[in-house]
Amino acid sequence: MRTTIENRDGAAWITLDDGKVNAMSFDMLSEIARRLEEAKAAGGPVVLKGRPGMFSAGFDLKTFALGPEPARDMVLAGVGLIQTMLAYPRPIVTICTGHAYPMGAFLMLSADVRFGVAGPWRIGMNEVAIGLTVPQFAIELARHRLTPPGFGRVSTAAMVDPVEAVQLGYFDYCLAAEEIDAAVDGELQRLKKLDGRSYEATKARLNEHVVKAIASAAATYQPRLAA
Repeated sequence: MRTTIENRDGAAWITLDDGKVNAMSFDMLSEIARRLEEAKAAGGPVVLKGRPGMFSAGFDLKTFALGPEPARDMVLAGVGLIQTMLAYPRPIVTICTGHAYPMGAFLMLSADVRFGVAGPWRIGMNEVAIGLTVPQFAIELARHRLTPPGFGRVSTAAMVDPVEAVQLGYFDYCLAAEEIDAAVDGELQRLKKLDGRSYEATKARLNEHVVKAIASAAATYQPRLAA
């Protein structure tokens, strides 16, 4: 298993740890989606965190090398996970424990509350730097969540540290490792007090436009290398 799930005081904690770099392969993405479905039984907030020093290295580059069909299946599994998170009926909190390359960054941008652990990490969307064109669904998600300066830097493959990640909109908070647990616990206590129906309906209204835009982009998605 690449993930674990634990119920702590009414919140479901999902930890990503494949023993390597948490590459977002088709199997990893599918497993996270299943964990989120399991978490619904707890009826409370969900926490999604990575392994120390690495939230995720992004999509599995080995899959891209296998050809258009496996690449498309993997990316669309990622799109499906983004859509699931944006429509999830309970708050999702992410803890970026290290580096977060594109699909890892997308998970941050799909969450309701985003924490980052301070450190020498790089966070962002580096597709252009590795010969990939940023897909339209990612642009729609970035437009929805990033600040204007953050969105403007997508085309230049900017990878930033956790402090700048707050300024650009990838994170809400950047804290020292020893401060994260208390801060997340405090946020979870606040989230548990929200009215569930009001939260779900408001989240649906806030995310309605981007969910539709992502669905439209996914319908015509094909893997495309930069020229």
